[in-house]
Amino acid sequence: MNQNLALKLTASAERHGPCPALKLDDTVLTYAELDAASARVAEMLRARGINPGDRVGIMLPNVPQFAIAYYGVLRAGGVVVPMNVLLKQREVAFYLGDSQARLVFAWHEFAGEAALGASEAGAEVIVVSPGEFQDVPTDGAPPAAVVERAGDGTAVILYTSGTTGTPKGAELTHAGLARNVDVLLAGNMFGLAAQDVVFGALPLFHAFGQACSLNATVSAGACLAMLPRFDAAKALGLLESERVTVFEGVPTMYSALLNHPARERADVSALRLCVSGGAALPVEVLYGFEAAFDCKVLEGYGMSETSPVIAFNHSDRERKAGSVGTPIAGVEIRLVDEARTDVAPGHSGEIAVRGHNVMKGYWERPDATAEAIDPDGWFYTGDIGRVDADGYYFIVDRKKDMIIRGGYNVYPREIEEVLYEHPAVADAAVVGIPHPALGEEVAAAVALNPDADVTTDELRDFVKRQVAAYKYPRELWLVDELPKGPTGKVLKRQIAVPAPTAS
Repeated sequence: MNQNLALKLTASAERHGPCPALKLDDTVLTYAELDAASARVAEMLRARGINPGDRVGIMLPNVPQFAIAYYGVLRAGGVVVPMNVLLKQREVAFYLGDSQARLVFAWHEFAGEAALGASEAGAEVIVVSPGEFQDVPTDGAPPAAVVERAGDGTAVILYTSGTTGTPKGAELTHAGLARNVDVLLAGNMFGLAAQDVVFGALPLFHAFGQACSLNATVSAGACLAMLPRFDAAKALGLLESERVTVFEGVPTMYSALLNHPARERADVSALRLCVSGGAALPVEVLYGFEAAFDCKVLEGYGMSETSPVIAFNHSDRERKAGSVGTPIAGVEIRLVDEARTDVAPGHSGEIAVRGHNVMKGYWERPDATAEAIDPDGWFYTGDIGRVDADGYYFIVDRKKDMIIRGGYNVYPREIEEVLYEHPAVADAAVVGIPHPALGEEVAAAVALNPDADVTTDELRDFVKRQVAAYKYPRELWLVDELPKGPTGKVLKRQIAVPAPTAS
């Protein structure tokens, strides 16, 4: 039985062919057009020697071409490797090299870094511009059929990382992604239907945007109103002009909309549901947004490794502010201690998850997979949570040393590795510090080698040139030495953070 995730699109094209699937400014793509365009991309990939199971990178912003390429790769039987358009050469080279991707679709505005990284990794680059793919030439043969793929076959490799620094590719399966979408479409969750218009500013290369925005919208036959880069004023205009019914965003988006001066003038009366994820939504923002926009906000919890949704505040149950809700259908949650045994009731513990949403494993990382997923199928998230008497879960801390900046994950070890490459740096520690709008800001404390002569601005620019814009430390200061424990491990919680100075 063919369980290729691309069948979600072909099914919607059959039911809703002339209906709009994607909108971006004046561009409208119907389901029939999206399906046909993805078929042409699949034919193009086949002609270039892409075989079922081959990895293909997609380094595109939220534009129709992302969806066309995404379903085109899947349709051809390939494996999608989503990539942030802000990645620099070294990062592109790693993603493509580690996944052994044969090819990468790169947006024209960011093709320079993509080309350099792809050349280093030995991958081909297809530069994509607005309007691309609709006129891909064919040889007159029937449109490419959806290649048969097993449910446990890898559909997407999403790169993520913990404290080890080296990103790991989470292998998400066709069946796991499809089941996650089916659960989201249920009436007690998003309840998406063909008449819905979904706000599409969540990055589609990210698990949240890919599953909850793109795949869920396409599966429902609804319309995704796309916004390549979030801007509060443009977002308010889009909510009004497209009569958006479902808003999906990260906490920083909610805060920006709530505090924008044009908010009171925007007609957002079509909104029926708002969904928040990616980081904890401050309770005061949640209540303030609901009052201002007259729309209920449901908060949830997920990870790249879990396709991504784990728990949610269901629409047919009590919503508890500050909670990520209860497990979605087919998913179990446990709280465990360091020995991975269940904690006593009322105590906090590491969140362990089991169900259809759990990844197949980390791409070519059997040791990391065995460490994360036990023989009984429990995935250990590294997040610390608690559960109340009603079964509602609350995230209280992160075991993994990760910074969430404006909904984007930043892994300190990766940034520290770049700092250590500077000849003046003897020691470095990257930490997250509170930020009123972004949730957390990336900061770095640096100890220099004796007689080193370098400024903090020079160090900041050194990192900025080598990593995506959201990763480099806006706050960076020099110290004589970093606090360390008996084993020499840096004690990050003891690092004194000076008052913010960088913009």
